[in-house]
Amino acid sequence: MSTRLSQRRVVPIMTVLTTFICIVDGAITTVALPGIARQFALTPAALTGVVVVYPVCLAMMVPASAWLVERFGGRRMLLLSLAAFTGASALCGAAPGLGALVGARALQGLAAGLLMPTSQALLFRTFTQAEQVRLARLLIIPQQIAPAIAPLLGGALVTGLSWRWVFWVNVPVGAAAVLFGLVFLAEHRDHAAGRLDLPGLLLSAAGTAALMYGVCTGPEAGWTGPQVLGPLVAGAVLLAAAVTVELRTAEPILRLRLFGDRLFRDTNLICLVGYVPIMGAMFLGPLYIQEARGGSALDSGSTTFTEAFGVLLTMQLVGAVYARIGPRVIIGTGMLGVAGVLLLFAAADEHTGLWAFRGYMFLLGLAMGGVFVPTTIASFSTVSKADVAYAATLNTVVRQTGNALAPAVVTTVLVLGAGGPEQAHPPLAAYRTAYLVLAAIAVATGLFAFTVPDAQARRAAAAPRAGGAPTPAREPAAVAEGRSAG
Repeated sequence: MSTRLSQRRVVPIMTVLTTFICIVDGAITTVALPGIARQFALTPAALTGVVVVYPVCLAMMVPASAWLVERFGGRRMLLLSLAAFTGASALCGAAPGLGALVGARALQGLAAGLLMPTSQALLFRTFTQAEQVRLARLLIIPQQIAPAIAPLLGGALVTGLSWRWVFWVNVPVGAAAVLFGLVFLAEHRDHAAGRLDLPGLLLSAAGTAALMYGVCTGPEAGWTGPQVLGPLVAGAVLLAAAVTVELRTAEPILRLRLFGDRLFRDTNLICLVGYVPIMGAMFLGPLYIQEARGGSALDSGSTTFTEAFGVLLTMQLVGAVYARIGPRVIIGTGMLGVAGVLLLFAAADEHTGLWAFRGYMFLLGLAMGGVFVPTTIASFSTVSKADVAYAATLNTVVRQTGNALAPAVVTTVLVLGAGGPEQAHPPLAAYRTAYLVLAAIAVATGLFAFTVPDAQARRAAAAPRAGGAPTPAREPAAVAEGRSAG
């Protein structure tokens, strides 16, 4: 293996490629669903498995990611999961029927469950907090460009070729990333992994998968049916059992003791709750334009596209002021800004022009830019280098849960705001109510963010890089005591 390139260049490149391919796949797949239904002569409802199996399998794999990284090394696990994701994408495109497609999507989800926490762990092991703040200005670009171009790319591929190319487009990008990593990515491993916590793994994987299934299917199937209530109750019971087991295990698969540190706990709580109004607004926007306003898919795509420019603009400012004013003020201000924009959406009516919506989406992006990266960087400020992979795993679980809750909350509010036959096509008033509910959640999250103690985060971001090597964040006493007690 040759590592002529510095890992300080290689790791960000691998992170960008991994992030890009995962985000594009998630955003582009929905474009292919009508074509898949026509190809296999299915109803849209029959395609639920294609959509739901991905987040469910992702949730199953995430709990094991930290142990696998420690056991087999970050390089090996990143390349293996990236190769599996690429191969699964090829299988999706070649699927001869619905069963094969669902199976390939399951493999994609399992691979994605390793990809995101592994790449995040490598990034936080390679760079100091101060460097991560500056680097975030660049890494945020593919994260915003990917969901913006994915629907346009997907529409062009489905229209010009077929739905299969929506999956095949991942293959050359994934193959290039694997080849690049094989040649240039060095091994990243801090210490040997302990024994596999099999009870904790089985309980947490089954619990998160069941809960994710219930949350994903609830909006479509209804929250009172046994096919939804059953998984939700089972998931809650399994996760409660997992928490009990993990807190009594010396080397748990999920290091829940990390939540004993207030900064780590509070920033993750902000992500869990704050992602609901943020991602809920992104989910609600296209529905509002097409369903409530009668706009076209092109109207929807061109209206929501401006959000990406707002995020990119704010991130340049965040990188410059993070160490001086701290994440608390940035995150709190960002969440209150999200609430303000949601109120603008709630006040819109049938006479509000599309350019006004484009302006609102741009403002939403400006506000969102103060939440995404600062919460992630701040959450790692008090995490020791040895715990980075486990912190990344918990971060991924929290963010995936928030992402899943967002459409569930929106859809539930829309259904409750419409009665009888209107439930299939909720009226304008139901959309206004949904925006108001999201705004209330954003206000509560923003006010809570101003109470977060961020002195350590500011110090970590301002610390100079000594000796040319990354300086691990100081291990908080609460975490150290918790681990020694285990």
